[in-house]
Order: sequence, then structure tokens, then C-alpha cells
Amino acid sequence: MGFDAKATIENGKAVLGIEFGSTRIKAVLIGEDNAPIAAGSHDWENSLVDGIWTYSLEDIWTGLQDSYTRMTEDVKAQYGVAVTKLAAIGFSAMMHGYMAFDEKGELLVPFRTWRNTMTEEASEKLTEVLDFHIPQRWSIAHLYQAILKDEPHVGSVKFFTTLAGYIHWQLTGEKVLGVGEASGMFPIDSNTDNFDAGMIEKFDALVADKNYPWKLNDILPKVLVAGDAAGTLSLEGAKKLDVSGALEAGIPLCPPEGDAGTGMAATNSVAQRTGNVSAGTSVFAMVVLEKALSKVHPEIDMVTTPSGHPVAMVHCNNCTSDLNAWVNIFKEFAEAFGLDVDMNKLFGTLYNKALEGDADCGGLLAYNYFSGEHVTNFEEGRPLFVRTPESKFNLANFMRVHLFTSLGALKTGLDILLKEENVQVDQIFGHGGLFKTKGVGQSILAAAIDAPVSVMETAGEGGAWGIALLASYMINKGDGETLDTFLIDKVFKGQTGTKMEPDAKDVAGFDEFIGRYKAGFPIERAAIDSLR
Repeated sequence: MGFDAKATIENGKAVLGIEFGSTRIKAVLIGEDNAPIAAGSHDWENSLVDGIWTYSLEDIWTGLQDSYTRMTEDVKAQYGVAVTKLAAIGFSAMMHGYMAFDEKGELLVPFRTWRNTMTEEASEKLTEVLDFHIPQRWSIAHLYQAILKDEPHVGSVKFFTTLAGYIHWQLTGEKVLGVGEASGMFPIDSNTDNFDAGMIEKFDALVADKNYPWKLNDILPKVLVAGDAAGTLSLEGAKKLDVSGALEAGIPLCPPEGDAGTGMAATNSVAQRTGNVSAGTSVFAMVVLEKALSKVHPEIDMVTTPSGHPVAMVHCNNCTSDLNAWVNIFKEFAEAFGLDVDMNKLFGTLYNKALEGDADCGGLLAYNYFSGEHVTNFEEGRPLFVRTPESKFNLANFMRVHLFTSLGALKTGLDILLKEENVQVDQIFGHGGLFKTKGVGQSILAAAIDAPVSVMETAGEGGAWGIALLASYMINKGDGETLDTFLIDKVFKGQTGTKMEPDAKDVAGFDEFIGRYKAGFPIERAAIDSLR
């Protein structure tokens, strides 16, 4: 593109995005053409402490500093310069969860992540009271569950937020959230791009008898939209981010966002009638709506784009874990024969084999439920593979059914959107591990949703790149330029990726499979009840 990356870094024109994923913290530095020029990452794991999935504050800060340091080392190795100033920074993280603080800014209880499924009572009651689907992982469900359990810390809460909001607050002093991330804390009114005032009143009335010293509005972060200024890096914040002390303070930050919003930015799917599917360990689909849905659906979460447009989200806990486990069995088999196995080649070979199978997988059935799956009403999971004596049991159908079932729960939710609610989708962008083998996951997703699926070359850059783009938008947007036009004109111009239309035979085959999948739920139920 003609941009000199070294000069960009030296002149403080580069933009940094850092995202906290569930297993990796990634820092991506982008140049003036919005393309990545350096990166660094840090692997981490959540811990199960007293029955709660959490990450310690120490792990959060060590991980942040390590990913930043590794990015600067990458800059040094590639360009021979140090990072001292930046044009803008953005932070994002896995959405939802619960971080509550007292008046001194001390964490009241260990961070409760989105993975926890201990808020069922709160989720059901809030959904009923607010007439709006409140998933278990949302921050408000965590707060209300703590209230229902009379947890002593609740009266001391002065502020609660998400992981992205916490990092941003510590580095800038600003208690703010981007609207997309905020939409996973509490419902958003898309007319005001703020928390829904009527629902806040209903919540306050619901807990009035507890006589807490706060009202909900007092303890929520302030909501901002993409492009808004969200504060600057403080002196203390600069030291917390860069332990070497080289980074200058005063850098502008964009609103902190969630991984759903950054995924939308990184796949150019923030415009209406577009959507994206992120398929890895878990899978979620986001579709940007033209109008509100006709009713509340427990399988569908309503969130927003980073600009505040309503988005229907289908989130499933299980995707490729069981598929990967089967591929590893084939690896062991090959190694038992003394063969040296290239994993990329193995995945490619087995995935491509699936394209040779019968459209409906030859009557085979599988469930990929390592954990529970709320979309299909299972609180636990048992991975299963089932067939009748008449099923066509061969390698192609075996691989095909495991690819199909990795999208089974997702299709169940998406059918509500596309068939019951008649939501119109022009194009879906796929990203994540399922799409690495060219053309396979893409064709199966197209069959599942009966809509064209595109995969971008840059899809692998992920959410850290997405939040860097949102930071770039804040400082580089033209007068009145919307986020979707900025992405189309200044980031993805000329990049169409590879687009695949659905094959009618595969669409019919997937529908036939999904009928078998739903009919077989009692088998999964029996496995959960019987296999301990």
C-alpha cells in the first residue's frame, strides 16, 4: 500500500488493539492502511475456584503486559525501533461476566466469567420481568443472582463492569463501555444507544425491598458508541501497560468493546442484512437486523453492533472440540503405523473427505456436546456417535456428520431467525478454525443457513485486529462517516474474499440431518442420565 511501517511507528502513527480471549491475549499493531504490522500474544487459562470459573487480577495484568511486551519485541525484530507513542489504543475482551468494585476500587468477589452457569434462576426471573431474553452469562444476571442469594458484597457495590471495561478504567480512569459490550451487561435501547431506561426502572422496583444504597444507574458504566472519544492513557496506565516505561501517556482510547463487536469489525459485518459466524471451540452467529424481532426467543440474544444497531445472536457452547478429538484418533492411528503426521494435511484430507459423503450423512447421527447446550436445552453434554445397522457408515459420511453436528445447535437457533422471523441476510462472513480448510466448513455453513458464505483472507487476524480498527475509526473517520462505510472504503476495499453459494442438494441434506438431530434428543438425554 506504500506505507512505511517503520516510519509509522517512529512517528507515533500506529494504532494498537489488544483483546483478551478465553485462552489467549493478543496485541495487534496496525499501520496507516489499517493492516497489521506487528503482533504479540500471551496464552492463559481460566481456573475453577470454589465452583466458579475465574481469572485472577494478577493473571490479567501479567497477561496484558506480556502480550504488549511481545508486540514491542516483534516491532524491534522487524523494524529495529522502539514503541514510544501511538495514535490510538483499543481494548476488548470476551463479553459478559461480572466484576464488582467497592468505593475504594477494590474487587469485591473474584471475577465471574461468561462460562459460569450458576445464574439460571436470575436469568429466568429477569427475562420474565423485563420481557427481554436475559442469558445466564450477562452481567445483570450475575448481579441479580448475587441479590437472590443475599451475597453480603452486593450492598457495597459502587461500580460493576466487564473485563474490557475494567482494563479500560484502570488505564484511563474512565468508567465507560462501548455499546456492543454494554449490550451484554444490560439491554440497550437502540433509539438512545443507552441502557434501556424503562427496564432499569423495572429492575430497581424488583430489588427495592432490599434497600441497597445504590440504584442500578449509579453502578453501571457510561455507554459510548464507535467513534466516541473514551479518554486517554494516564501516566499510571502507561506504566501498567508497558513495564519498560518507554510508552508515553496521553494516547486516546476508543470505547472498550466485546469480542462479538470486534468480530463484526474484523469481518466487515456491521451493516444491516450482513452477519458473521465465528466457529472454533464454541460457535456464535450474529445477524444485523433491519427491525426488531416479533417476540422474545430464549435461544436468541439481542445485542448491538459497536455503532448501536440491533443484532440477533445465537451463541452455542460446543463446536469443534469433538471434531478435533476424532481427528486426533486418526492421528494416533497413523502414528501407530509409524507415519509422521502433518496436522494441517490431516485436517485438510479428512475435511475434504466429508465433501464426498451423502448429502444427509448417510443416516448417521452425532452430538458434539462436551458441555451443556442451552439452545437445545441440555444442562450437561455427552459427545455421541449413533447409527442404525442400515446407515451408510464410511469415512466420508463419518467426517460429514461430525462437521454437520458442529453447526447443529447453531442451525437450530438460526432457523428461528431465518424461517420463523423471516430475517433477510444478504451475506454471512465465516471466521475461526472451522474455516481454515478451504471450502469445506464454508460449504457446510452455506448449506446450514441456505445463504452465501464468504471467508476473508484476513479473517484469521481476529478480534485484536477488530478493536484496532475501531480505535483507527475513532481518529481517522471522515465527517459523518459511519463505521460500515469506513470499513468498506478504508479497510476492506477490493477485498471480497471467497464467496460460496449454498448447494440445493446440501441444503436439503442438512435439513434432513437436522430432523434426525432433533428426533434423537432423547438419546442425548439418556446418555446424560445414564453415563456418569
